[in-house]
Amino acid sequence: MVAPMREELVQVGFRQLLTPAQVDEALKQPGTTLLLVNSVCGCAAAGARPGVTEALRTQGLRFDHLVTVFAGMEKEATAQAREYFEGAMPTSPQAAIFKDGQLVHLMQRQDFLGHEPGDIAASLVAAYRRTVAAS
Repeated sequence: MVAPMREELVQVGFRQLLTPAQVDEALKQPGTTLLLVNSVCGCAAAGARPGVTEALRTQGLRFDHLVTVFAGMEKEATAQAREYFEGAMPTSPQAAIFKDGQLVHLMQRQDFLGHEPGDIAASLVAAYRRTVAAS
């Protein structure tokens, strides 16, 4: 059931993280990382995945690493990823930008729920420009 939801991100270059160890390895890498907490929820399907995909495909965002965990599927990997979110409430979906292993921006469920993919892409682009491209 979740295979197409995973594939939507894999097609744009995301690597799936299936274990806590893979999460630690991925999020401690130097450079810039975009982590998407994927989900079966409607706001992931209608907003998060299409919005993030649009930002990557059409807005020129360049991350060194694109990674994803799937909430409700790889529970331990997802819990480990959320340990890096500095006390933020766990929501699904979530998108986090890391720079040299440090969280620099986090989008929560409310940033996706009821927002069009284009608006989500614009929010991600703005966050990218503030946190990654500015340096």
